[in-house]
Amino acid sequence: MPDPLQPVLGGDEPFDATESEVESRAELDALLTKHTLAGLVVLGLRLDRDPPDLSGVDVHDTLFVGCEFTGPDVETDLIRRGAHVIPAFDGRPYPTHPAVLYTPEDLSAGFADSGFAGMYDTLVYDHFVAHGGAVPDVREALAQRLHDAGIDNALGKALAAWASVHGHEGAVGIMGGHAAPRGSSAYRMAAELAQRLAGAGRLIVTGGGPGVMEAANLGAYFASRDADELGAAIDLLAAAPHFDDHEPFTAAALTVRRTYPLPELDLAGKLKHGGLALPTWLYGHEPANLFAGQIGKYFSNAVREDSILRLARGGIVFAPGWAGTVQEIFQAATKTFYATDGPSGAYVFLGAEHWSALPVADLLRPLLARSPHGDQSGLIVVTDSLDEAMAALVG
Repeated sequence: MPDPLQPVLGGDEPFDATESEVESRAELDALLTKHTLAGLVVLGLRLDRDPPDLSGVDVHDTLFVGCEFTGPDVETDLIRRGAHVIPAFDGRPYPTHPAVLYTPEDLSAGFADSGFAGMYDTLVYDHFVAHGGAVPDVREALAQRLHDAGIDNALGKALAAWASVHGHEGAVGIMGGHAAPRGSSAYRMAAELAQRLAGAGRLIVTGGGPGVMEAANLGAYFASRDADELGAAIDLLAAAPHFDDHEPFTAAALTVRRTYPLPELDLAGKLKHGGLALPTWLYGHEPANLFAGQIGKYFSNAVREDSILRLARGGIVFAPGWAGTVQEIFQAATKTFYATDGPSGAYVFLGAEHWSALPVADLLRPLLARSPHGDQSGLIVVTDSLDEAMAALVG
């Protein structure tokens, strides 16, 4: 049975536009009136709660993934009648196939009663470490891959919801050091820039960690508020500046969310107010970033890294950072060089002194100048000016 802290990711969502996938109980109940689920995919539903009568329903070639049933007899009956059942894996604290992305409330569930050690995000990380970390056994690997496939699917639906409201303007990625303290100049600059970008209708995408990444999601969280309120929130957070002090760090984030609550928002509204974060349990020792509007948390770091850079076609901001940030710079440059994911937006290096001491931009210019798709070196902007950064990213 699922852990009581495990979020029910799916089951209460409204209908979506994917005709072949059933991701909410309301959608399932509507289809059952037609007495057929043939050829459909039913994702992550709790069918052990108020169990539906499936006995007279055509389930030929129906795929049930990560669903909970009242017992094995139900699964056996479905298989006998032509369905395929991939059950939820027992003993996992996370859903086998989440139908929607996580929220800050999902990841922080349990903190109020049990602190950092007892919240959902930490329990999943502890399970991840106990089962081999990046090299899990076969059973755990299969469960993790199913989970990540669910996140991939949910991510596509979230982006479609965004595009239906805001169009297809490229998302802006904001990268940078995970260790930048709350209240530092790098933190404040990233937050202020993200607030302005979100206010201009750009989707903010980060790696979902602390430091610059948290600052960017925080800025987007304040998309509909003014700069003074953002500054006051950063001052509150600065009382717990370092992410390795897990308990006060998380408590401070939750305090800011309570002090500056968001109204009830639809999916596109959540993405505007907080942006999108794509973290990984590979770095689960870092506290959850609790300001993103939607969170696609992965087990696979490689999939997560590629997803961030693939989505950030409206440009990427590289705030001061070191090895991890430099890795992302050149990974992004490869996509731009070969136009793997289409045209690329600007590369804004925020913090001229840092990027002068670490001259990555000087290496990129001759590389991007030789792109088979034409000279791309003009995309590079090194600046300390938020106005100049905005001009490069929004025009």
